[in-house]
Amino acid sequence: MGNEAGAGRPSGHVPVMLNEVLRALAPRPGEQHLDGTFGGGGYARAILGAADCTLWAIDRDPDAIRRGEALARDFRTADGHDRLRLLHGDFGSMMRLLDDHGVSALDGVVLDLGVSSFQIDQAERGFSFRFDGPLDMRMDHEGETAADLVNNLPEAELADLLFHLGEERLSRRIARRIVAARAEAPILSTGRLASLIREVVPADRSGIDPATRSFQALRIRVNDELRQIETGLEQAAALLRPGGRLVVVSFHSLEDRIVKRFMADAAGRRPAASRHDPRNLEQRPRPSFELVTTKAQRPGDAESRANPRARSARLRAMRRLDIDLPQMAGSLGSAARSRSVPFPPPGAAR
Repeated sequence: MGNEAGAGRPSGHVPVMLNEVLRALAPRPGEQHLDGTFGGGGYARAILGAADCTLWAIDRDPDAIRRGEALARDFRTADGHDRLRLLHGDFGSMMRLLDDHGVSALDGVVLDLGVSSFQIDQAERGFSFRFDGPLDMRMDHEGETAADLVNNLPEAELADLLFHLGEERLSRRIARRIVAARAEAPILSTGRLASLIREVVPADRSGIDPATRSFQALRIRVNDELRQIETGLEQAAALLRPGGRLVVVSFHSLEDRIVKRFMADAAGRRPAASRHDPRNLEQRPRPSFELVTTKAQRPGDAESRANPRARSARLRAMRRLDIDLPQMAGSLGSAARSRSVPFPPPGAAR
């Protein structure tokens, strides 16, 4: 998975930071793992090749599940055991999906956040501005599309969306241009939307297309990605057995900020309150996890040159300590509720 693909980037699925993911996940024979974002199956193939384990794989995109059926056959044992088990759904529902198959605990979970290379490279999915296609961006083919948002949101709400989910500082200028253009004709294609954005956002020296941040914002909103990340992290942590590992690869600061805070809370790394704060008299609960990565790992220069989609990747990992599961789930649930990412009301001041 990765960010928006640009000109000259490789097509097809290239798993990002694969060696680092395998080292952090450290699969062992007999274990049960989950790939919560199956995508093109790059991580899945490597995990199953690294150890004689069972891997559950979730993807909300039915096309990914269909592509994965051939890989599942490759890893079917002589006695008919399916080492790769494919589940259609979103990783924010992993507990329910696994419970349907009698699975209540795991030894490892890996999440590769964002949009998959296959989705980017298919013009008809509407994720990319490299190709002119319908303005869709739905990972699961259901619900409202990016075109629905672009053509129907009030100008102020559209500007807030682009600012908060795309970190686009020129969001009001872009929203104003979109509203003017849609009054003439609906904006239904990725090419037209990208052209409108480029009219009002100047190119910068980074080489990043001016439409990148706006496309990111729309994709995140259409697929409710930040809420999925929060829910998925909480459920993954609650499912892990003692010694279980959670490995997350993110691609932009909004994702990484959620992952960083979640893991810091789980490992008891939250900053101490002021020495005058009476909460300092309270005994802190025992941490549920230890950090495998004390700071985000980044891809090496060689990988970034070979696969530019990897350049923005950040990997974080943690390992569950030997602690009572109900106690851990309750403490993580409370932490997640306090961390919930708010989306401002339409027209909210910034």
